[in-house]
Amino acid sequence: MASRSTQILEAAARVIARRGVRGLRVEELAAEAGVSTALIYYHFKDRTGILRQTLEFINDRAERYTTYQDPDAAPLTPREELDRTLLLELQDTPEVRENSSAWGELRASAVFDEVLREDLARATLVWIQEVAALLGQVRPMAPAVALAAAAERLTALLEGLSMRWLSGTLQISHARTLMAGAIDAELECLGL
Repeated sequence: MASRSTQILEAAARVIARRGVRGLRVEELAAEAGVSTALIYYHFKDRTGILRQTLEFINDRAERYTTYQDPDAAPLTPREELDRTLLLELQDTPEVRENSSAWGELRASAVFDEVLREDLARATLVWIQEVAALLGQVRPMAPAVALAAAAERLTALLEGLSMRWLSGTLQISHARTLMAGAIDAELECLGL
């Protein structure tokens, strides 16, 4: 069974995905999580604490579903690992839909919230660095600055494709095709 704080964070991700950051009310969160408001304040201190921890929670959850590999499966090549990590952000599962929606809502709210903006900037930088490291495994001779730029373009594109898919303006299969093409293009540029 999940810990109470995990239970609250799961509920916060659901509420943010559904209603946005502005729609996150502690009373509604308590009802969604099946806990008291006092317990929420005990674990997270204030609304900012809830938002910060929810951002961390959805990042951790995304890392789990994009990096999990069956221990009995053959190891992936660096290219397969890169493809898997990026393309698994575009899968039609409740967890990915919720995570991607909540991430988009948190990003939109960061425009008006400096604390959240700083946390998102750090989380985005970590994500870019992780993708740059994967690109570097595929193209080990590419300069670090080129790897970072390619990773930034790929992660930005992935966010945009995800939002278009979630809003119904792009089919997920087409989003995945576009992402795969962008990976190919970036790797080709890095190989020159």
